[in-house]
Amino acid sequence: MTERRKAEQNASDGPRPPEGEAAPHSGPSPQGWGREGGATLALVAGALSFSLMTVCVKQLQGRLPVAEVVFARALLSCLLSAVLVARAGVSLWGQRRGLLALRGLVGTAALFAVYEGVMRLPLADATVIQYLYPSATALLAWRWLGERPGRTLALAVALGWLGVLLVARPFGSWGGGPLPAAGVGAALTGALLTAVAYVSVRQLGRSEHPQVIVLWFPMVSIPLSLPLVLHDPVLPSLAELGWLVGVGVFTQLGQIGLTHGLIRLRAARATTISYIQVAFAVLWGWLWFGERPRAAMLAGAGLILASVLLSQAPWRSPGRGRG
Repeated sequence: MTERRKAEQNASDGPRPPEGEAAPHSGPSPQGWGREGGATLALVAGALSFSLMTVCVKQLQGRLPVAEVVFARALLSCLLSAVLVARAGVSLWGQRRGLLALRGLVGTAALFAVYEGVMRLPLADATVIQYLYPSATALLAWRWLGERPGRTLALAVALGWLGVLLVARPFGSWGGGPLPAAGVGAALTGALLTAVAYVSVRQLGRSEHPQVIVLWFPMVSIPLSLPLVLHDPVLPSLAELGWLVGVGVFTQLGQIGLTHGLIRLRAARATTISYIQVAFAVLWGWLWFGERPRAAMLAGAGLILASVLLSQAPWRSPGRGRG
């Protein structure tokens, strides 16, 4: 019975490279997401989960310190990830520990910035500003990983960028006043740090199991955020505790979908697909917080959705085949 279970596990996980050998970008991920359609579905599911995570953060209404939200999210995510790593039968320490630690450090800093932006800005505005990161990701992936985007993807990124500009009203026009500078600065910082974190995930996908990559994020977040929590602790109410659990669960689901997608697809293309989170943010902001979408916001969301569809068109990168 034990041998049969091992055989089934190996079949579901798909082929793995020998010890210490990098997994190729074009091959199936260790979790067997295989086809690009599965990677796309994983990214869309991850975007939906992240959008629900921002709803939970917004519901906290800024009473709890950001460090406490980050710590609660990391603690729950670490527990869930440890279980998944144990079930996968792989070492939690990974092979490239320095890069894994860097991903956790940058990701934690991005979380602080993103959560601060969500608490200070309307949900849709915070999300679209943070979604300036795909262009930065594409540039970093080109310089760091040699993933040179093709013409179709460049058009998709451009459409997504235009959609973000329509939604974000960066100069206080299109039916609204200027956004709070502190909130905008936090969201922009979160976008830049997110780009660095996502490219590091793409690089780690060559050698690390997806669940190990997900686990190292909260493993690093816990010791970084705990001193700040102890410095200014705030006891959450029962309702706030429920929203904190929601932050942890939806972030965990989002990280799993994102990691699988980034490992299977090129970084620029994967982050373009993730633009769909903006549309989710517009919807949740309207339904939960009464943030009625403006005409420009709806137009921007339409452009962002168009960029997601366009990013799925086949394209060729010089000397690398289809991506």
